[in-house]
Amino acid sequence: MKEFFRDIRSDRLTFRGFGATIIFILLPLPYILLNYKGLPPFMPIFNQLPWGTPRLAPPWGIFLPSIISFFILVLNIIISSFLYKKTPLISRMLAVTSFLIATLTLLYIIRTIQIVL
Repeated sequence: MKEFFRDIRSDRLTFRGFGATIIFILLPLPYILLNYKGLPPFMPIFNQLPWGTPRLAPPWGIFLPSIISFFILVLNIIISSFLYKKTPLISRMLAVTSFLIATLTLLYIIRTIQIVL
């Protein structure tokens, strides 16, 4: 397993991109846990749906964006480790994409909690 990720660890940009992504995924968790008791029974998590009850989710739904972001990170790391020997640029682009997704997820979670509280 170590050899599977060896190429990613050797590239500083890719490794730092994925490392920063992990930090940005874990960063909102303490903020969520601190404010969890004050959250209302239903929160607007699915903002792209039409107005009404389909947009709402229970308070544990605030963890969904972080979970989805984590699965995207894992998928991008696996794809990146397969493609690194052929095209390192794609691996770097996947690291940056994961970082952007994690950053936007962090902003979305913080903003949603601020609106609801």
